[in-house]
Amino acid sequence: MEKKIYTPGILQYIPFFYVIWSDDLVSDSEVNVVEKAIENDPTLLDTEKVLLHSWLQVRNPPKNKEFKNWKQTISNSGIKLLEGETYPLTTFSQKVVCHYHETCPFNENLKSIEVNLGIQPNHYNHLFEVEVEHMASANTYKANEISKILKGKHAPTIESFQKILGNPIFNWEIHREKEDFRQVVLDQVRFLAQKGYGAMAYPSDYGGTGDMEGYATIFENLMYVDGSLTIKFGVQFGLFGGSIQKLGTKIHHDGYLTDAGQAKLLGCFAMTETGHGSNVRGIKTTATYRKEDDSLIIHTPGENDNKEYIGNALHSKIASVFAQLIVDGKNEGVHAILVPLRNEKHELFPGIRVEDNGYKLGLNGVDNGKIWFYQVKVPRANLLNKYGTIKEDGSYHSDIKNPNKRFFTMLGTLVGGRICVARAGLGGAKMALAIAIKHALKRRQFNDNIKIQEDLLMDYPSHQLRLTPLVASAYVYHATLDKMMEIYCDDGQPDKRKVETQVAGLKSIITWYANSTIQECREACGGKGYLLENRIADLKGDVDIFTTFEGDNNVLLQLAAKGVLSDFKSEFNSAGFSSVLKLLSQQLSDKLATVNPLYSNKVDKEHLYNPKFHKHAFDYRTRRLTYTLAMRIRDYIKKGVPSYQAFLKVQTHLLALGKAYSVELAYNTYFEFTETIKDSKNKELFQKLGTLYALYEMIQDASWYLEQGYIGGTKSKAIRQRVERLCTELRPHIHVLVEGFGIPDNCLTAPIAG
Repeated sequence: MEKKIYTPGILQYIPFFYVIWSDDLVSDSEVNVVEKAIENDPTLLDTEKVLLHSWLQVRNPPKNKEFKNWKQTISNSGIKLLEGETYPLTTFSQKVVCHYHETCPFNENLKSIEVNLGIQPNHYNHLFEVEVEHMASANTYKANEISKILKGKHAPTIESFQKILGNPIFNWEIHREKEDFRQVVLDQVRFLAQKGYGAMAYPSDYGGTGDMEGYATIFENLMYVDGSLTIKFGVQFGLFGGSIQKLGTKIHHDGYLTDAGQAKLLGCFAMTETGHGSNVRGIKTTATYRKEDDSLIIHTPGENDNKEYIGNALHSKIASVFAQLIVDGKNEGVHAILVPLRNEKHELFPGIRVEDNGYKLGLNGVDNGKIWFYQVKVPRANLLNKYGTIKEDGSYHSDIKNPNKRFFTMLGTLVGGRICVARAGLGGAKMALAIAIKHALKRRQFNDNIKIQEDLLMDYPSHQLRLTPLVASAYVYHATLDKMMEIYCDDGQPDKRKVETQVAGLKSIITWYANSTIQECREACGGKGYLLENRIADLKGDVDIFTTFEGDNNVLLQLAAKGVLSDFKSEFNSAGFSSVLKLLSQQLSDKLATVNPLYSNKVDKEHLYNPKFHKHAFDYRTRRLTYTLAMRIRDYIKKGVPSYQAFLKVQTHLLALGKAYSVELAYNTYFEFTETIKDSKNKELFQKLGTLYALYEMIQDASWYLEQGYIGGTKSKAIRQRVERLCTELRPHIHVLVEGFGIPDNCLTAPIAG
């Protein structure tokens, strides 16, 4: 074949034309992208533009002879294709020109083609008869800088704690017997208590530093050691100790809090019951006040009314028991009472029965059990009486007169536990991602007869698409949970109902995210991910339960949705709902006009990457779902359907709203966080992660957006291509991003991550 030499202007476009025609990517819309780039390219002569346009005729494609000339020209250059480049095809084209000619400047117009067509390495790396040079990681960003941004003001606390985790007591091992495992975990909890971490969130008078925000970051880091340790730690110091701190008064603090923080007094948190699950208001255990001896009688009325799945049940000396408080024959609602379980010899007191829950899917280092109470007598002083008390004359008193408000206020003080559960789930997801990605940056698989070595797993676009959006989500949720805990701990915001609604939704979507992420990581590691030694199997079992404890996710999403509907203020009943609905109608109806067709099919990069588009898309979805949900409920109530039944009829709609609201909240919170990053280079990286999160979430719910006409088919396709493109752009930095999680090396013990 005769050797054909192309001009520099033509030559720089040949790799693009070769890829486009080889993979049949040329459609009318894609031709428009290329033609626009050619027209705007100042490096091209008019004659070169004419020739290039002639090669873009969809109905009259280039002849096979021309196509073979392109292939020969590319092959003879001997240029290596660097898949790790941010714009690999543009850079490759530039180097091909450099091989044949003296000048070869980087062409921004070619970059625009690569980006706007969403051309991925898998579209062309099999086409070029050249060696592919693999890069495990670029050095554009530094992991320690990224980690410092994530840690923020908590960096000293986290770094100090991670040094503690280097103690051999935290070395990870496989435990097959639950009794042995439980003892190891108990020893670890006591060790952390001795170092002051158990009392961390308590006031200084009781051995703490009052750092609830720092405590939440500790919770995530405990997951890097073991899930059972995380939950045992949380039960002892967060739930048991936290109930005393948040629901008790000074007499309880003085009597119990110091010993709880030092793990000298082991306790449990007895709220959930076998027959009633997430319905705390409907629990059956009773605490009846007996005036003649100034005592409370704790009783389990039926066999299925026992406390269920209570962590620390086998090791505890005492329990915070949630029960219906009955005073002078009147039920005053759910309150917490401290009930001793065992004596100094660890023998159960009369009237108390405890059974081991046995082996579970995960968390077998936690001693979960069932507890029954049979007419157990405790002093009146054991009532945790911050929000409701029994006075010396035997009468009940509460400063919060409304029983519903009192109940929600009491539960609102325990919202911190939901944040910590979400934080622990996030820690598990980060751990799994770090293992899977480090493995994918070493493991090679498949090749052809030209490439020198097999491809890295992380270089496959499908692998990038599986894992990279999950990494972006981890960053978004990290910043979001930090902010939620900051708001929760702000005493300047006494009304916790709003943050309770926010956390209910976030706990749901984040723990679901954690489970799906760990599963994806398991599969991404193949059989190696199934081995216990590589840690993902245990993470999978341990994190699974996070979706249903501290509140079942489906129940919590409905709570979040109702909070949105009522503007966080109104109780839900048929009388009060009408005013809420009227307000909603005024707020929403004028903002839900038909979407402009030009907007629904706008596909340029500047638009799709713009945070204004992301915010508008999420806001539109939340508002639309709120408005249509409100209209449905109104129609049911107008027909005389009781409000409770009306909500049952729209339950799936509530779930959709709860999720939409939570995703929008996470994105907006993360966006505000990125605005605080001072270093422009790192800020751009964090913003790119936010863009990937937004577009990935949109494409997950593309069917809804398409049904509403918010996006058209062209835009849906463009968003999907952008997600793939962003995954490719982040590929060179994926190792730095998981290193930026800041997981200590001594915790990352999986052999495949080494």
